Amino acid sequence: MKTDVEELSPTRVKLTIEVPFEELEHAFDVTYKSLAKQVRIKGFRPGKAPARLIDRYVGRGAVISEAVNHAVPELYNEAIQKEELFALGQPDVEVTKLEDNEEFAFTAEVDVRPKFEVENYKGIEVTVDSAEVTDEQVDEQISTLRERFSTLVGVERPVEDGDHLSIDLSAAIDGEKLEDVAVSGYSYEVGTNTMLEGLDETLRGMAADGEATFKTTLVGGEHEGKEADVTVTVHSVKVKELPELDDEFAQLASEFDTIDELREDVRNRMGEVRRIQQLSAARDKALEKLIESVDIPLPESVVDEEITRRRESLEQQLAQSGLTKASYLESQEKTEEEFEEELTTGARSAVKAGFILDQLALQEELSADQGELSQYVFQQAQRMGVSPDQLAQHLVESNQIRVAFTEVVRGKAMDLVLAEATVTDEDGNVVEQPKPESDEAAVEEAAKAAATAAAAEATESAEDAKDEDAK
Repeated sequence: MKTDVEELSPTRVKLTIEVPFEELEHAFDVTYKSLAKQVRIKGFRPGKAPARLIDRYVGRGAVISEAVNHAVPELYNEAIQKEELFALGQPDVEVTKLEDNEEFAFTAEVDVRPKFEVENYKGIEVTVDSAEVTDEQVDEQISTLRERFSTLVGVERPVEDGDHLSIDLSAAIDGEKLEDVAVSGYSYEVGTNTMLEGLDETLRGMAADGEATFKTTLVGGEHEGKEADVTVTVHSVKVKELPELDDEFAQLASEFDTIDELREDVRNRMGEVRRIQQLSAARDKALEKLIESVDIPLPESVVDEEITRRRESLEQQLAQSGLTKASYLESQEKTEEEFEEELTTGARSAVKAGFILDQLALQEELSADQGELSQYVFQQAQRMGVSPDQLAQHLVESNQIRVAFTEVVRGKAMDLVLAEATVTDEDGNVVEQPKPESDEAAVEEAAKAAATAAAAEATESAEDAKDEDAK
């Protein structure tokens, strides 16, 4: 087989592959065996008809076409490995020469990962927020906890902001009562301004069993945008009563005996969360700096695929939430043009990050073993709310094993970058990074749930992929 590679761009090549006909012998053998089982020729059992009769029965041209269709993928993969190319996506194939018993040639255009080295990934400097927890932050968390244990107590005085009311609402336009604009016994907190314009102003100063009417513009429903006379009736006025911050409250709201123990636990928990947030921010910032430090061309087809994937993912999330794209853009205060620009920028950054981490993993000879893949399956299953065996089976059936392997290896490459980085907080303190530890319990559980079976298959496929990448 003769292979010629023409670089159409830094991310796309054209392979011209020429093959003597005798090298197609295997493809013809497979083709004849397949056709022999399909055709019925008098005097021969199924699968036993000789090649010359099959040529005559189905036509030599059909046999050659079938053999070529079988041979092209194998020849293409052989050429890719021989030329040490990392192909992205499916190639555009065109047969350029096909002469029976003489020569076969075809071209294949395909996007490829650009060739580059990841340099200067060690010593990246990033700054993150401080993980220190202040007294004010602890007080705020305790206040939130107090709110959960609050009670509503009735009062006999005019309504004020913060009061909790039970109210009835009805509306009328030009004296005609609107049956579809009415609620009874609705609980409402005054001052939140979450209902009709003018309601809070009307309620202030009213008392229990009081009634008042005000004009407002209706929002939503059949009469949206129309001005109406709205009548509000107050049934009860209550205030929120918070428990005292004492040892009794600590025993009520937690497993601790004293308020000091509760406060210390809140501080520790908040500190742990902030430390996790620190490391997450450090990871993101280190990756961002790494991306900025490497200048490589990106295949537009791969970027377009990532844009499509992200758009479809968002549309699915919006549909599940019952939202429209227009309402989403409004909530984000973005125009369609700004959304598309952000989508494209994010997609290009994600593709570039993938290329860089893949190359770094290749340089540092990083891989993933069965235990790491099992742990990945277990952790992803937890996030998705499914059992590890269900996820493992899905990965196998949808041919996503290679994706799982890639994610694990990219994670290890990013761990390497972060381990070599200098991370400080805004006060100049060095942020200590935890040493990676294997979650043996998670691995064991994943194995019990049959994730190990999928991981074993992933390991075999991934090792083949690793050998291919290393060429």
